[in-house]
Amino acid sequence: MRIVLIADIHGNLPALNAVLAEIAAEPVDQLVCLGDVAATGPQPREVLQRLRELGCPVVMGNADATLLAPPQPSASDETTRRIEEISVWGATQLSPEDKSYILHTFQPTIAVSLPGDEQLLCYHGSPRSFDDRLLPSTDGETLDSWFTGHAATLYAGGHTHTQMLVRHHRALVLNPGSVGLPFDTFPPGPGTRNPAWSEYAVVTVGGGGPLFVEFRRTPFDLAALLAAAQSSGMPHAAWWASDWDAIVPRE
Repeated sequence: MRIVLIADIHGNLPALNAVLAEIAAEPVDQLVCLGDVAATGPQPREVLQRLRELGCPVVMGNADATLLAPPQPSASDETTRRIEEISVWGATQLSPEDKSYILHTFQPTIAVSLPGDEQLLCYHGSPRSFDDRLLPSTDGETLDSWFTGHAATLYAGGHTHTQMLVRHHRALVLNPGSVGLPFDTFPPGPGTRNPAWSEYAVVTVGGGGPLFVEFRRTPFDLAALLAAAQSSGMPHAAWWASDWDAIVPRE
């Protein structure tokens, strides 16, 4: 059984299309999206439409919930205020049908049955809350509290935009990274940049056999994304575009 896990698309249709093109020729039994689909990017409607066409299950992320009830920008620092204003703009781009799709089909958690009576549990931040930040450094006691009431072989979430695989007791905990807004915290110079690749994970498991987790990065059409930002009417488009680097994965 092969399961593709995607997360944190953030309104980036070229990035999503790059992932879908890469997996199109491969055997895939299930595609699951771990949330934060449309907000903070120039193509919220287009990404939602593509997911509707795919018909894959989607987890409710914190940014998805914000699209349903966007708060007025209130941050004191300039960067956060601009992100809030982009999110508010994204909410105005959605039709009633788009909002109904998010409200009625996105789920807090999604359980996928695996061969051998095992289970994959999908969430955004943690099974407890889409705001929880599950990191490689998160201690076992905290994970125990967040996973209370759940018994899975594999736990998978997004939110931090960080590809990750750690062991917790007899389970594995993973994050596939971000399809549409990956973070590079080690670029030349200070700060965080967004490299022009899409991140996702492929899980392969057989009944009674080994479980494989493959992390992937695939380049996408950055020029198409920046053109979409420029023509979209998204506020602060030039500022948003300035964070992207034309860096592609190593062969």
